[in-house]
Amino acid sequence: METVDTSKRLAQLRQLMKEHKVDVYIVPSEDSHQSEYIAPCDARREHISGFSGSAGTAVVTLEKAALATDGRYFNQASKQLDSNWQLLKQGLEDVPTWQEWTIEQAEGGKTVGVDPTVITASDAQKLNKKLKKTNAQLIGVDQNLVDKIWKDRPARPAEKVIVLPLEYAGKDYDEKIAELRKELDKKKTAGMVISMLDEIAWLFNLRGSDIPYNPVFFSYAAVTHDTATLYVDASKLDDAVYEHLHGSVAVKPYEDLFSDLTSISQVAANSPEQNGVEQSKPKHTKILVSNKASWALTLGLGGEEKVEEVRSPVADAKAIKNSTELEGMRQCHVRDGAALIEYFAWLEDQLVSKGATIDEVGGADKLEEIRSKGDHFRGLSFDTISSTGPNAAVIHYKPERGSCSTIDPKAVYLCDSGAQYLDGTTDTTRTLHFGQPTEMEIKSYTLVLKGVIALDRAVFPKGTTGFAIDILARQALWREGLDYRHGTGHGVGSFLNVHEGPIGVGTRSAYAEVSLSVGNVLSDEPGYYEDGNFGIRIENMIMAKEAATNHKFGDKPWLGFERVTMVPMCQKLIDPSILTPEEKEWLNSYHKEVWDKTHAFFKDDLTLNWLKRETTQI
Repeated sequence: METVDTSKRLAQLRQLMKEHKVDVYIVPSEDSHQSEYIAPCDARREHISGFSGSAGTAVVTLEKAALATDGRYFNQASKQLDSNWQLLKQGLEDVPTWQEWTIEQAEGGKTVGVDPTVITASDAQKLNKKLKKTNAQLIGVDQNLVDKIWKDRPARPAEKVIVLPLEYAGKDYDEKIAELRKELDKKKTAGMVISMLDEIAWLFNLRGSDIPYNPVFFSYAAVTHDTATLYVDASKLDDAVYEHLHGSVAVKPYEDLFSDLTSISQVAANSPEQNGVEQSKPKHTKILVSNKASWALTLGLGGEEKVEEVRSPVADAKAIKNSTELEGMRQCHVRDGAALIEYFAWLEDQLVSKGATIDEVGGADKLEEIRSKGDHFRGLSFDTISSTGPNAAVIHYKPERGSCSTIDPKAVYLCDSGAQYLDGTTDTTRTLHFGQPTEMEIKSYTLVLKGVIALDRAVFPKGTTGFAIDILARQALWREGLDYRHGTGHGVGSFLNVHEGPIGVGTRSAYAEVSLSVGNVLSDEPGYYEDGNFGIRIENMIMAKEAATNHKFGDKPWLGFERVTMVPMCQKLIDPSILTPEEKEWLNSYHKEVWDKTHAFFKDDLTLNWLKRETTQI
């Protein structure tokens, strides 16, 4: 992770700010679709700041610059930011949010500018309300100012779109659109404009590859009570896609969306009675948009009074996997687990038995090579975090070819990786040690393992949120005065984005808004990190299901989890003396399941012997 000199870039940006009469300029991480992971052409915040993490907001004034990010990236940002930048460590006491820092810099009637396509309407409106109290204002700057100074900006992707067959999707897109129209009726709206790329891919049973590791394609969609329109570059589509859409979905150029917003809004303004509703009843006069839709989208539809902003019903539906998707998750995690087992056995043999020198990228490349041989493999689901020793303490560490560390067999090795398959998406973290771990490393690992087990074994009434059960994964660490600065679990897509809302497990307020439901697929990944020393994280995928209980208090269904990740824990890092009998029973049961489901993949003694050892009953 190298520091980038941003002096020239900031000087050029500040000159443009003066020309546009802007005193403070905001550069979010997201693209026009509020994507967490973005195409290289949209990495504006990275270009201006030098910080390459996936989350953060840059704010530039005519004299200062600040970068705000969360605890996952404190270590990385401190290494990548040069002296032009102030690091705002979000979540720490007495550290302002990027909004608070912006308001402070804008006091005295200054103008704050932002590209309205890369900030949500709600964020823009909240910020502007607070700015007005100091006589400042937020304005939308039509052309992104960072784009204007980015001389070698990568081209916009133009990858082909593919059809996801029904055998993997589990539900026809016509049925999904019909269900969305029922939601439009419930919310008394005339239509919905959809801007989140994974929602569009899911809704139409299509996939793409415009964003690395995310099988999505640049597009918008508009659905009314009698029309469905997909806005996408025609060059991305072949005959198979047009045949799949079979005329029930209109296809228009991607760039036509914003010029069509006025006519879409007119559909609401002139909407007839819906489904036989009497003339005296209110018409459906608004267009539904997600609370993650851009400010530009809301403005194009006529402003706040013309739209109904809600958590997207498409996101809610997508998060509840159907039986086909759930079975796909089970199957792909067995194949993926076998790939990880083969890799870890190979890596230990190379490092310990053969004394080979392998760096972090070399290890990641070998794992991808093994994975690529599996059925239905479509690529990785994110950059593999292959990290040794102190690098394992960098929560979202990305090894760079030519400058990464050599894997040290005498230190902790943390591997967080995942893959995309036609039948599902995987994300697994395992921490291993190939030598003699320290007492603290063993204790930390075992405490983290206790957290994994506690969440996995949880039983809770329907209506419980991920916010409410986060404490289960942290309690063993908390008793020792330890913790971790990231969420405990995130939703996972089905051959879609590895991070998927709206559900998750953690302390973020958003996780208190949506209760967990049967069919949700989540990660279970507590950790512990000592900067400059080592990092521990264990991650399994779990799927929410109905739980069998002796009683049904309140006549509510009770939920629990089904685990699908099939990779053993590191026996060398487990201290059985601090596991309860129930935890030992869980671990033994899990290891038996891993052995039963994966051993048939291996014909070589090396991998089988490694798997036998790591699944030994304790």
